[in-house]
Amino acid sequence: MLSVSQWFMHPIRVRYQETDQMGVVFHGNYVTWFEIGRTEWIRNAGYDYKSLEDKGLLLPVVDLQCRYVLPARYDDTLVVCTRIAECSPVRVSFESQIRRVAAQDFHASELAASELMPGELLVEGGTKHVWVNTQWQAVRLNKAMPELYELMLTK
Repeated sequence: MLSVSQWFMHPIRVRYQETDQMGVVFHGNYVTWFEIGRTEWIRNAGYDYKSLEDKGLLLPVVDLQCRYVLPARYDDTLVVCTRIAECSPVRVSFESQIRRVAAQDFHASELAASELMPGELLVEGGTKHVWVNTQWQAVRLNKAMPELYELMLTK
């Protein structure tokens, strides 16, 4: 079992519109949930994408990995688990998991109290990104925002 110490967890509930005719979550929604995990990870670290973009920093996805283990279904309670897998001045990789949890464990504060990863693994994967400016030229985060770079190295 993985320890939760490095993971940021964001709870979600599967909405009806996210399911397909088979009654399971449409596969593309997991990519959206990976993005929610990254956005909330950064927000939890004290920043937000809008502020980064206002400073001229963009973080496009350059690679995506996704492995489906089990399906999620309408009204399941899930947690999006996100952590930094690798970080350099120009690149960052996030690791992601989507896990089904019991309804009573749905709140992030309760999830974080555990020593082990919660619930049942449904999907795992991650994304790789490159820091760029508004002209899509590579940017060194350690020069543009050294405080954010240092924070990402320690998470």
